[in-house]
Amino acid sequence: MTKFQGGCLCGAVRYETTAEPLNQRVCHCHECQKAIGAAFNARVLMRLEDVSVTGPVSTFYSSETLERGYCSRCGSSIFSRRVTAGVIGLTVGSLDDASLFNPDMHFWVSSRQPWLEIADGLPQYLEGPPSKGY
Repeated sequence: MTKFQGGCLCGAVRYETTAEPLNQRVCHCHECQKAIGAAFNARVLMRLEDVSVTGPVSTFYSSETLERGYCSRCGSSIFSRRVTAGVIGLTVGSLDDASLFNPDMHFWVSSRQPWLEIADGLPQYLEGPPSKGY
């Protein structure tokens, strides 16, 4: 059983889960680029009830249904969640051990940075991935 745990840069926010991820993906959309401050958002998608988050988290909605969470003290991006779907995406950069990340696809590659070459052989979707209800 893999234990995903992590937190923010200053250590005030922590999370953990021992559940299996629903998926592990890389999003290249402009919203994720802005929110993460990088060329893409690598994230591990979990069910909300399987993740425990502690510490001073602030949130904002980047769309009608997607809420993003970050540390209120240092500003580190920690997660994105869709309460309506019951899921939370943990940012890979906030994992204590990012080597646990095992991506299965790239999506919104139509928005990928032009200097970024994706050569890992994983499936790529120009926009959103095929829907599984979350």
